[in-house]
Amino acid sequence: MQNSINWPEGYLPGLTDNYCSNEVIVKGLTIEEVWPYLNNPFAWPKYYANSSDIEFENNGGPEFTSDSRFRFKTFGFPIEAEITEFVPPADGNPARISWHGWAEGDEETRLDVIHAWLIEDLDGDRVRILTQESQIGKPARELAAQKPNPMINGHQDWLEGLIKAAQTKLEI
Repeated sequence: MQNSINWPEGYLPGLTDNYCSNEVIVKGLTIEEVWPYLNNPFAWPKYYANSSDIEFENNGGPEFTSDSRFRFKTFGFPIEAEITEFVPPADGNPARISWHGWAEGDEETRLDVIHAWLIEDLDGDRVRILTQESQIGKPARELAAQKPNPMINGHQDWLEGLIKAAQTKLEI
């Protein structure tokens, strides 16, 4: 039985304005090999072109902790974010990281999201990486109506870049 994302109240998929889910299962990688490239947001722009301008608040970083607050740009939005779930890989259990992110604004421009990741080792020398995002706000409704879906495509690029970074041991 595979694990699933833990959703905070108010962000349950199907009850928000937009939701996307992307998943890969790859042979020959482990949680421990993938985790550093996700847990250090300064690595993201090296393998995912849709992220930039990463900053931590209060001299945090370069890696996330359970109480990290940070900001970055993605999909054209300046995002403020705070970690809502942080479970590094340990004892064969899945790694989990989620953040509440938001773009400030009024009813027309405010965007609220939970972006969640789950990484788990599977039998047969495989790793599963699941990323899902649930969004609230008018920009989320507009993104949901676009074809092809920019969130699905963008997050697939993120997953593929993450895998390649781990496989090639990209320097962080």
